[in-house]
Amino acid sequence: MSIALNRSQGLWFRPQIGSVTLSALVAIFLIATANATFWGKAAVLLEGQTVTMIYLAFGLTCAFIALCVSFSVKYLIKPFLITLLVFSASTSWFMDSYGAIIDVNMLQSTIDTTNAEAGHLMTPAYLWHMFLFGVVPSLLVIWVRIKHRTYLQKIKWNMAVIIPAVIFFAVAALSHASTYLSLGREHRDWFATLNPVAPIVNVVKLAIRTTSNQNIVVQPLGTDARVYSATASGKPRVTIIIAGETARAESFSLGGYGQMTNPELSKQDITYFPQTSSCGTITEVSLPCMFSVYTRKEYTHRKGLETENLLDVLGHAGIKTEWWDNNTGDKKVASRTAYQPLFKSGNPTYCKDGECLDSILLDQIDNWLDNVKSDSVLVIHQLGSHGPAYYLRYPEEFRRFTPDCRTSEFAKCTRQEIINSYDNTILYTDHIISTVIDKLKARESRISPSMIYMSDHGESTGEYGLYLHGAPYFMAPTQQTHVPFVLWLGQEAKTEIDAKCLATEAVKPHSHDNLFHTVLGMMHVETTVRDKTLDTLAPCRSGQSS
Repeated sequence: MSIALNRSQGLWFRPQIGSVTLSALVAIFLIATANATFWGKAAVLLEGQTVTMIYLAFGLTCAFIALCVSFSVKYLIKPFLITLLVFSASTSWFMDSYGAIIDVNMLQSTIDTTNAEAGHLMTPAYLWHMFLFGVVPSLLVIWVRIKHRTYLQKIKWNMAVIIPAVIFFAVAALSHASTYLSLGREHRDWFATLNPVAPIVNVVKLAIRTTSNQNIVVQPLGTDARVYSATASGKPRVTIIIAGETARAESFSLGGYGQMTNPELSKQDITYFPQTSSCGTITEVSLPCMFSVYTRKEYTHRKGLETENLLDVLGHAGIKTEWWDNNTGDKKVASRTAYQPLFKSGNPTYCKDGECLDSILLDQIDNWLDNVKSDSVLVIHQLGSHGPAYYLRYPEEFRRFTPDCRTSEFAKCTRQEIINSYDNTILYTDHIISTVIDKLKARESRISPSMIYMSDHGESTGEYGLYLHGAPYFMAPTQQTHVPFVLWLGQEAKTEIDAKCLATEAVKPHSHDNLFHTVLGMMHVETTVRDKTLDTLAPCRSGQSS
């Protein structure tokens, strides 16, 4: 397994190396350089257990060598190793920099992201990392000349390495199996950071899920839906649902946060629900889940695709529905309703480089409200507080918490600067919500309005070493699952609700599970799929079909 230097034409030299040797070197490189997060967690969990740590390192190195040598075949080895190096470099950056877990939902989010959103993650630091740990080693793999044996000899030599490596791995694993299993069960995020094994497994899972979800036929839901009573005044009911993005409850001053992030909403006659949890920690999960009939425990990606949702049920009841988007899309929630992707408008007043400030959502509301003729529900999907480029989510006049982080590279900012920029996004969201309420109040002479705001998930800003969102739900901190929920009712809608009762209900635990049924109740829609126990307002509503 020696390396020899051969002269080729001219002055160029290309080292010659055996395929097994190259595979082993790449395996050792990956275990050593692409697993900082994994080894960091191992050092904490196995503190004081030096022997166990040594066995773990030895066993995993053997496993990685066995994996790489298994693909040590002519015409396959270089593409395989290069793909592994580039993939591992990219996934290690997000694990090490943001504390991300590269699971199926995170991979789906990566596929669904826009070019503008992806661009914020392609920072100079990321590109430098990719160059050092992805491009340079890949070029070395390309540069060397691989000495291949005959087919039978290759099988013999490969198996001579793979079999002992697997045996050594098994011995190392079994010798401390009780420790690894107990810690793995208690800290499920630990082995989820083993790179590139865990991410590759999840790539396969995503491919299987995507394949199995093709040609899904959407099943009808709530086709018996009907509006059981008109308003006493005869005015059309109008509800605006604001689907928030990446807003966490811990940063809402309405819930007791130290910085005044909700100065405008604090002056509105609203109800705030301080104990609300999300369905997921990523838009691809939370958004379709919160508009579905399923609870978080019942919801799956497939169920979300194959079942009609809240907008469909409202449509069956004869209510006009529309979705305005300023994010990365509706995640197929609005597939069967009127849809406007405002983030694609390129409106220079609000948009730059493929992204728009959320004020674009307010631009057309006056005209829409003035033309409402019948019961209607409008969903506006915010860009909100989506990171890491928080500083691009709010205009200059909302840059009140300073100094704020003015880059997507968190390493260049202090944690307080990151928090300040995030808090400015919440301040701006406060303005968006309050402005929607003002526009609804201004038209109470001709409509009976309501507004409901609920964020899809929260955000980590350095707590426990985590940033952004997308942690698997089983390990997600409250910063990613505790979300703000705001309700505003117009004067006519208020007459149906007991104010003292609502104040009592508001402090109870709520979740995304409540949105589907609460909106149906607000719009006076009766259907067999409506669960009154999940309608937030049902206990406080007087009259028929409460």
